[in-house]
Amino acid sequence: MIYYLVGYDSLKIITFLSVVFAFILTCGAITLGKNTLPRDAGRAFAINGAKSVGKPRGAGIIFILTFTLSCVLFIPLNSELMIYFILTLAAMLSGYLDDSSSSPWGELKKGLIDLAIAIMSAVTYLQYNPNTFELAFFDITVTLHPVIYGILIVILVWASINVTNCSDGVDGLCGTLSAVTLMAAFALFKMFGIEPFFRHAILLMVVCILGYLWFNASPSKLLMGDAGSRAIGLFIAFTFLKLHHPLLYIPLAFMLIMDGGLGLFKVSFMRVFKINPLKNVRTPIHDHMRKNKEWSDSQVVFRFMIIQVVICMAVIFALV
Repeated sequence: MIYYLVGYDSLKIITFLSVVFAFILTCGAITLGKNTLPRDAGRAFAINGAKSVGKPRGAGIIFILTFTLSCVLFIPLNSELMIYFILTLAAMLSGYLDDSSSSPWGELKKGLIDLAIAIMSAVTYLQYNPNTFELAFFDITVTLHPVIYGILIVILVWASINVTNCSDGVDGLCGTLSAVTLMAAFALFKMFGIEPFFRHAILLMVVCILGYLWFNASPSKLLMGDAGSRAIGLFIAFTFLKLHHPLLYIPLAFMLIMDGGLGLFKVSFMRVFKINPLKNVRTPIHDHMRKNKEWSDSQVVFRFMIIQVVICMAVIFALV
């Protein structure tokens, strides 16, 4: 909206104002709205789960709304971007309803919602983009049948939502890792010179996450809940699709995948094959490091972040 009022020549000023606006709005909205959020009941099997009891939960509804408003005000929206933002809001809303429910939603219910969002995401992406993607390290363009590519997109979206959600168990961890992943993708968008408006959206998402982290740094005053983690996970999937290098999700979100994904792998193996390939590893991995390695919450966040930053630097340098 503001973009159309001031014109293209003022793009740098718009970007600066949008960042400041998004951060201040997020911090102000959380300050004013945190006491209206549902309260966390704790997690029986999580390490230090009792510490979260009574804290405001579901703060994702606040910073995802401030992100969406910032995008509407400062980014020219086309039909594709509008659908992505609507789907992000849908993921946030489903997570918030779970956060505020007196009894947690079952895996089937959440899984079906994730599947529906993933299918709509795949259909939308293929409607506005070619059924091709790049292999970054080999300078190869891969073309797939739209149905096959659509199935792979559904898998990417579902995985990103769930590994991001599973990593949200330590103050500051999910937000920090997500911000690092998104900023690395932002750098690649800039390097490749593609999708300037979506690139701006990535920047605003990171800024809103940072506004949330102001309150979530250990010891946290509130929690993002599924409302935040599920929406962030979906947006990360959109980011790598719009980058046209979806396989870069693996290195650039490596710690999210390792932390949240190994737990999904472990549970799936136990249910399908009745064996436990990681019986000596507590999942999510952040719980293993706190319980078995006696890492503090801050050590988990900083060490996981350091590993992810190093990987991101290596990828970006390799592609320069």
